[in-house]
Amino acid sequence: MSQESAQTIGGPIGRILAMPNDSQTKTIVIALALCLVCSIIVAAAAVGLRPLQEANKALDKQRYILSVAGLDTSGNIQETFDQSIETRLVDLATGTYVENMDAATYDQRKAAKDPQLNLRLSTDADIASIKARARVASVYLVQDDDTITRVILPVHGYGLWST
Repeated sequence: MSQESAQTIGGPIGRILAMPNDSQTKTIVIALALCLVCSIIVAAAAVGLRPLQEANKALDKQRYILSVAGLDTSGNIQETFDQSIETRLVDLATGTYVENMDAATYDQRKAAKDPQLNLRLSTDADIASIKARARVASVYLVQDDDTITRVILPVHGYGLWST
């Protein structure tokens, strides 16, 4: 931009644009402005795409459950899951179904971290080194018509490499 056109802009932006291109001040200001604009774009994209990410995360979980159940995962995952899988919550202390919680929105990992919803494990009982477990667990009942053919129990821990 020429100095004449930069001066017509006026204000602090005009003064910065009027500086010579090899000025350290102009270089730093332009770099900071570029970083600010890019960070706003990235933040807006992250916030805007969060619902899509959550939906894809839930769909991926359903795909894995269908795969473990031995069901077809090439078609409509949501439809196949809804037709063939029933998600239930089980109280691990009593072994009974929990009816007063929504199984579709329950997150067992978050519950294991919540002091209100978890049970701290003693070192003798904690063979998986998880320190605490949720009091309620999700189970997935695979159904063919009205008959339960399989029960899928999610398991977590540190795994093979203890990480």
